[in-house]
Amino acid sequence: MHNSQTFKSTSTSGSLFYRFLDSFFITISLIFSASIYGVPLARGYLLVLLVVLFAFLYFAEAFNLYRSWRSGKFRDMVISTWGTLILSFVTLLIFAFVFKFSEQLSRVTVTLWFFSCLISLFLWRLGSQIYKKNRRRMGLSMRNVAIIGATEAGANIFKQIKLHDDLGYNCIGFFEDRKPGRFFDNVAMHIEGTIDQAIEQAKTGKLDVIFLALPFKAEDRIADILSRLGDTTVDVHIVPDFLISNLMHARIDHVGDIDTLSVFESPYVGSRLIMKRTLDIVAGIAILLLIVPVLIVVSIAVKLTSKGPVLFKQDRYGLGGERIVVWKFRSMTVQENDDTVIQATKNDVRITKLGAFLRRTSLDELPQFFNVLSGSMSIVGPRPHAVSHNEEYRQKVAFYMLRHKVKPGITGWAQVNGYRGETDTLDKMEKRVEYDLQYIKNWSLSLDIKIIFLTVFKGFTGKNAY
Repeated sequence: MHNSQTFKSTSTSGSLFYRFLDSFFITISLIFSASIYGVPLARGYLLVLLVVLFAFLYFAEAFNLYRSWRSGKFRDMVISTWGTLILSFVTLLIFAFVFKFSEQLSRVTVTLWFFSCLISLFLWRLGSQIYKKNRRRMGLSMRNVAIIGATEAGANIFKQIKLHDDLGYNCIGFFEDRKPGRFFDNVAMHIEGTIDQAIEQAKTGKLDVIFLALPFKAEDRIADILSRLGDTTVDVHIVPDFLISNLMHARIDHVGDIDTLSVFESPYVGSRLIMKRTLDIVAGIAILLLIVPVLIVVSIAVKLTSKGPVLFKQDRYGLGGERIVVWKFRSMTVQENDDTVIQATKNDVRITKLGAFLRRTSLDELPQFFNVLSGSMSIVGPRPHAVSHNEEYRQKVAFYMLRHKVKPGITGWAQVNGYRGETDTLDKMEKRVEYDLQYIKNWSLSLDIKIIFLTVFKGFTGKNAY
C-alpha cells in the first residue's frame, strides 16, 4: 500500500462550511422526503435527524472526509461520503431498534430520506468540482509555479502537477544551480534558470508558488533561499526528501511556541483514539455474539480430543512494548511460554489433529476477542509475536519495535496481504514488518473496516498457516 503523502492531512480552511453544507442537505432531504410522502415532522423525526447528523459528523472524522481532496480523488471523496452516510443510517436503525423507536417512523419516508441524501450530497460535490475545473480551464485561479531543485523529490512533484491539471498550477519549470550531470533523470529539459533567477521572478510577481525540493542535508542552502524569499509574497512549500517521506508517521506538533515534527508516534491521537476503541468495542461485542456457538463447540472439541486445558495463554508484547497475556484455543500438546518458543512448522509433531484444523482456519485465535474487549488488543493491528521472537527479531529487522506503537491485532494488513503464519526466513519477517509499518503510517478507521472485510473473505486461511 504505497502512499506518497508524508504529513497527515488536516482539514481545509473551508471544512466548517462543508460540514454546514452536508448538515443542511441532510436536513433538507428529510423535509423533502416527509413532504413527498405526506408525513408530518413530529418530535420523533427531530430526534432521528439529530442521531443521523451526529453519526454522520462522527464517521466523517473517521473517514477524514473534510481533508483537502486533491485532484483525481473525486471518486474516493464520493465513496467516503456515501460510506459515511450508510454508517450513519445503520446507526439510526440500531438506535431505533434498541430503543423501540422504529414504530414511530415511516419506513417509506426514511428510505426516501436516505436516497435523497445520497443524491444531494453527491450533487453538491459534483457541482463544486465542475465549477472549480471550469474556472481553471478558463485560466482563472491559475497560479504560476516553480520548482527549486532538480532532485527526485522535485521530479515527483513536477509529475503530479502535470498529471493533475485541475490543481490550478501552471508549472514554469525547474531552477537549479548544480551542473546537468547532477540532475535527476530527465529533468534537464525542464530547467528554466538558476535559483537567483527564480527568486528574482518571485520578487517581480511572475511566480505565485515555489516548491523547494532540495535535500534536507543542504540546511544552509535552504536557509539562505528561504531568507531571500522572505522579501517576496510567494507561497513557499518544502517538498520532503526521501528520508522524511519514508518516516513511519510524520505530523506537525507543538510544544508551547515551538513547532516539532513527530517521527515515531502512535497514529491514534485525540479523537482517533476514541474512534479506534469504539470500533473495537462495538465490532468486538457483535462478533462475540455471533461466534458464541463456535466458541462452545471448539471448547468441547479441544477438551475431548487431547489432554490439557482448553485455552492456551502466552506472554506477548502489547502497546508500548508492555507484556500482555494473549488467549488462544490450545492447538498443541505443549504450552511453551518461556525464553525459548519454537515456531510451528509444517507437519509439526506438537500440533494435535484438531489443532491443525484450528490453526489453518484461524479458529484458535477467536478467544482473542476477549483480549480486545479487555483493551489489551485491537481487532486490527500488527500480529503479536512471542516475547522470545520479539527479542530475536528486534536485533535483525530495522524499526521492528515500532510495531508496538499501536495495540496488536487479531488480524492485520500484513496478514491480508499473505504474510501470515510461519516466518521461517528473515525476509518474510521483514515484509511482515514493512506491511505493519505501512498500516501504522496510513491508519484510518476505513482502513480497519477494509482489513476486517478482507479477513472475512481471504484472511482466515493461508498456505503458511500451520
